[in-house]
Amino acid sequence: MNPPRQAQPPSFSAQEFRSALGMFATGVTIVTAGDVDGAIVGLTANSFNSVSLDPPLVLWSLSRAAASLAVFSAGSHYAINVLAADQRPLAERFALRGADRWAGVEYERGSGGAPLLRGAAACFECFNRSRYEEGDHVIFVGEVERCSHRVGASPLLFHGGRFYTEHPL
Repeated sequence: MNPPRQAQPPSFSAQEFRSALGMFATGVTIVTAGDVDGAIVGLTANSFNSVSLDPPLVLWSLSRAAASLAVFSAGSHYAINVLAADQRPLAERFALRGADRWAGVEYERGSGGAPLLRGAAACFECFNRSRYEEGDHVIFVGEVERCSHRVGASPLLFHGGRFYTEHPL
């Protein structure tokens, strides 16, 4: 018997799918970049994952409707800032539309021009290696050129639509 050549239609609503996805606990990141004019962009994302150790590759995804899609698509570099437990206010601010996300935020420019957030648990400076359009998102694969981490930092976590901090078992 031959396997089906395409997926069956979903047997669930978009809300049911979103709720089920929310049961997967993730870390929280702010992905940042600079444009050719020197302006900076950043957004909260929890769609971050490792891909390969050799070469060092990571991925993240962005909605096709995002205002910053053009900057991330055209730029040569971006940074993925993994947030620490005490950075919840940054995660919330960078998730808002129309807010001045950068007011009072402490950062330095990485070697590729993307902002590196002070106090982040980890930072990955990435060359914008490839992009894949899938569904309503674009998957970005970054080749990590530099990385750093803060020893002992507790992570900011996201689960079921809420933020959590690490509590050792």
